[in-house]
Amino acid sequence: MADTGETITYEELNARANQAAHLFRAEGAVAGDCIAILMTNAPAYFELAWGAQRSGLYYVCISTKFTAEEAAYVLGDSGAKVLMISGELGPLADELATLRPGLKIISVGPAVPGLRGYEGLRDAMPRTPIADESAGADLLYSSGTTGRPKGVKAPLPGGPPDAPNPLVALAAGFFGLAADSVYLSPAPLYHAAPLRWCMSVHRLGGTTVVMPKFEPEAYLQAVERYRATDTQVVPTMFVRMLKLPPETRARYDCSSLRTVIHAAAPCPIPIKEQMIEWWGPIIKEYYAGTEGNGFCALTSEEWLKKKGSVGRALLGVVHVCGEAGEELPVGQDGVIYFEGSTAFEYHNDPKKTAESRHPAHPDWSTLGDIGHVDADGYVYLTDRKAYMIISGGVNIYPQEVENLLVTHPKVADAAVFGVPNEEFGEEVKAVVQPLDWAEAGPALEAELMGFCRAHLSHVKCPRSIDFLEELPRHPTGKLYKRLLRDRYWGDRASRIV
Repeated sequence: MADTGETITYEELNARANQAAHLFRAEGAVAGDCIAILMTNAPAYFELAWGAQRSGLYYVCISTKFTAEEAAYVLGDSGAKVLMISGELGPLADELATLRPGLKIISVGPAVPGLRGYEGLRDAMPRTPIADESAGADLLYSSGTTGRPKGVKAPLPGGPPDAPNPLVALAAGFFGLAADSVYLSPAPLYHAAPLRWCMSVHRLGGTTVVMPKFEPEAYLQAVERYRATDTQVVPTMFVRMLKLPPETRARYDCSSLRTVIHAAAPCPIPIKEQMIEWWGPIIKEYYAGTEGNGFCALTSEEWLKKKGSVGRALLGVVHVCGEAGEELPVGQDGVIYFEGSTAFEYHNDPKKTAESRHPAHPDWSTLGDIGHVDADGYVYLTDRKAYMIISGGVNIYPQEVENLLVTHPKVADAAVFGVPNEEFGEEVKAVVQPLDWAEAGPALEAELMGFCRAHLSHVKCPRSIDFLEELPRHPTGKLYKRLLRDRYWGDRASRIV
């Protein structure tokens, strides 16, 4: 753990994962069943995940940002047999016990009155493997940025629990992770990328260093303290580090870094340029989803020649299609589909699963992103299809405006979306998190609107700007834009579902 230095060896992780597997069997969870983990970042997270992975179980990792109602929905939808919950989330455990009667709930870490404690139960179990080991899989739910969380379910792989998988091959082959890696993970383990990449480092025999949460200066301290060689961040983390005073950034030695991976959200071109100037051409980007249906990536050297691209396909074949499903020519924006990669479904949601498939090619699937491909096969993302604003018949993609706003020195974060307009159907609205809350007000609104008009066509620019002390952004970088839009749409239906 980056903050405390608490360490668990591979030998101990292996034994505790065996004990967790025995515990899950004792609680009635057999291969094909599901258990849930609702925890803050802690070493026990990995022993539970590996315990489920070696038991042929699905393991659902639930966001600690969810309300009791949202978490109860995921528990019910997944059919989880057991919930492992951090002791510091005791009040949430009490609510879930009421909302999901009959669910077995076990506390991890600090004791919770009325709940059995994990550590005592674990320590009574054998440290040897269970008799019926087989590979499990994660069953991860979307963060609910555009509606109800959706569970992404792939078939259980079967076979040995540590069998190679495509992500491990990519981690080692393209990104260079290895047994000598010191991999710094600053994001919540309940999200797909931190969990899967940390477990991939485990498969490779490297060291993972986990932050309890991201703070820009604490992150730089951890890089220096642990001599991190590899790390994965999201663009909002880049932005927050770049907003630190230059003397603060210069205080920390980041020369140990050899690969910095970023993903999860589009990165504004000026932000990435500044990061490459600061850390050198060690930044590699990828575009993929929890669904695992495709994977694009590129190096800093490639990006500097193809600025704004998220790379070429390393898994799957990319197709860009129009509204009717027709393939579009090079350079033209459309829905991005991947062909020939991992099969998945949205758990208990056949309608959503069907909507993710191409109408004429059921083996092509989409994450709902809009973009285009250039003549060399590099993919460029425009925005999420669900976020597109239609104003007076003109299609406007908010990401372009957001990417510009965050480069303004007085802006910490920004969200752009459509709000009702009687004449045009929708108009462009921005909600900004100022770097200094004291500056929020009409003068800053006018300054930012002028800044937008100086760089973008007026039709794309916000008609008005509101301010919030903090935007509802997921710790993994994704914005809960639905929550912001709902404030302005009220009872009127928006196009985000």
